[in-house]
Amino acid sequence: MPVLRSLFLVLCCGAGLQAQQAEVPYGDAVIESHLTIEAAKLSEHVLEGADTRQEWEAGRPELKREFFDMLGLWPLPERTPLNAKITGTLARDGYRVENLHFQSKPGLYVTGNLYLPARVDGKLPAVLYVCGHAGRGRDGNKTAFQHHGQWFATHGYVCLVIDTLQLGEIAGIHHGTYRENRWWWQSAGYTPAGVECWNGVRALDYLVSRPEVDPEKLAVTGISGGGAATFWIAAADERVKVCVPVSGMSDLESYVVDKVCNGHCDCMFFYNIYRWEWTTIAALIAPRAMLFENSGYDSIFPMPANERIRDRLAYLYRWYEKSPGELFDIGVTPGGHSDNVELRLMAYRWINKHLKNDNSEVAEPPLPKIDGKDLRVFPADTDFPADRLNATIDETFVTLAKPRTPKTRDEFAKWSEELRAELSQRVFHEWPDQVPPATVRHHDDDSGSMMLQTEDEIVVIARKTKSETKVQRSPEHPERIWLVILNPNDAEEKVPAWVETAIPHGQAMVLLSPRGCGATSKWTEKNPPNYVARAHALLGRTIDGGRVWDIQAVARMLHEAEGNELTIGVAGQGVAGILAAYAALSETSIAQVIAVDPPASHRTGPILLNILKVLDIPDALGLLAPRHLTLVNAKDASFDRTAKLYEAAGYADRVKLE
Repeated sequence: MPVLRSLFLVLCCGAGLQAQQAEVPYGDAVIESHLTIEAAKLSEHVLEGADTRQEWEAGRPELKREFFDMLGLWPLPERTPLNAKITGTLARDGYRVENLHFQSKPGLYVTGNLYLPARVDGKLPAVLYVCGHAGRGRDGNKTAFQHHGQWFATHGYVCLVIDTLQLGEIAGIHHGTYRENRWWWQSAGYTPAGVECWNGVRALDYLVSRPEVDPEKLAVTGISGGGAATFWIAAADERVKVCVPVSGMSDLESYVVDKVCNGHCDCMFFYNIYRWEWTTIAALIAPRAMLFENSGYDSIFPMPANERIRDRLAYLYRWYEKSPGELFDIGVTPGGHSDNVELRLMAYRWINKHLKNDNSEVAEPPLPKIDGKDLRVFPADTDFPADRLNATIDETFVTLAKPRTPKTRDEFAKWSEELRAELSQRVFHEWPDQVPPATVRHHDDDSGSMMLQTEDEIVVIARKTKSETKVQRSPEHPERIWLVILNPNDAEEKVPAWVETAIPHGQAMVLLSPRGCGATSKWTEKNPPNYVARAHALLGRTIDGGRVWDIQAVARMLHEAEGNELTIGVAGQGVAGILAAYAALSETSIAQVIAVDPPASHRTGPILLNILKVLDIPDALGLLAPRHLTLVNAKDASFDRTAKLYEAAGYADRVKLE
């Protein structure tokens, strides 16, 4: 019996299916339901499974490392010289301002205003104020929040207000995946949240270098994007003794299920590769003093999410507090998303209490506003430093993997083991050793089309093709089923033209449209906010990672349908060919890979979280040894490295560059 006929009889009879009309789920409904289920799974994993203070403390060091990794800060950057410079000073009634800049990394300039009392006696507590998204153009968004610096300086504090990357005097980019289609950020593990965190940590370095500052009395606060940065910085740096994040965090149910992430740019998020319940970020701050503030009708930080986070944090802080509200409390005011005076007064009281042991009431008397131009660190465009890298820091901020070249079988074995372990930890975290086989939801014998379920709510389309030529078995061409992976714009009812020359004649084929591909699987795409792709990253996934899962699940199903006797070949063009290769790395039933027109780097796809921190495409293909690998039209010289890796493994005859 021809292999395709045998296969599909087994599938259909085993599943008890009849050829009948089936309702095909639409793309948006499918993917949104899947994302909802995934968010619910993570939301149940409160405090990463810790039930006691001792369990939480035991897990904290590894959680801290994971936190840095998800921000693009692992291994931690070198604390290079700040090269701080004061470019101007202002004297005002009761306080003074120094306009200054420092370099958090060489060429990454941070502009800020340092507010100090007019007279300083001894060392003072200090506050780092991190800004929200207030567009002030050339003056930098720090000028919009000057009233915070004024209050602190006139009440016995040193306060440093720093610009953000995108809205600072030297502008960079926050909107890489939100608007700019820089999806390679996800592959590189780069997020501007990492930059804002690191700039804040280095701002603390600057503060403690000042003779006016008591290094044991540091606080950080900010609203909106500054609220998020407050969480990043306080979680990262134990020197922060007090923090007041204002309207800076929702949870996964809010971000993903309610689509609140659509209202936020990339600086609000890390890539959740370790699959955290989002409150874990804030939990790393405990037991240091935290006041969690929000407005009651804030549409981009909705109160239901704040209440869920509050309950989780209150549970954690009970392990440390002698009385409720001693170290953790909440502050809620009426109104929408704004830097209102009620929120500010609560923040001032909390910081006074924990840095000065002062519980007295506070007020905010109005002070004359300083013109934004007077707060510029670089008064004229000609003053900008020639070596500034702010606009291109996404290219160099994250430490990417550097290729290593094994030369012997033993070296290759060690190299392969290490890279596979790193892929498992940093890219495909929490994936099972073997992806479960797909299940048949519907089969139409007339068209050869199958609707297959590969994961919760995920349905893909596969179609068998007729094989008229008798299979010629030989060592070079053993009998196997070829799983042909289609790209999003490929027609699922048509065999791609490249198949004719790439796949051996007479072999059985199944065309697979993984998630997001084919007419029934596509979901709505709108730039901005790129909801589906960005929501995946919040859950520690990417769309392309899901497609790798689909390929593995379908390959396993085909293999098991033939009694585990038939091996699978996978083939694809462009990005699809590389997805097929990644599926083969973990799915043992896949014996051969054909990649046509393969991209040379993950910079152009496929997009997998953190992948460029571990390896790039030529090395990933080299990991396939001893599987048979054919690269068609692989013009880039980097694929010579793949051939050399196969040679080092002792299987030079199993790789072909055509």
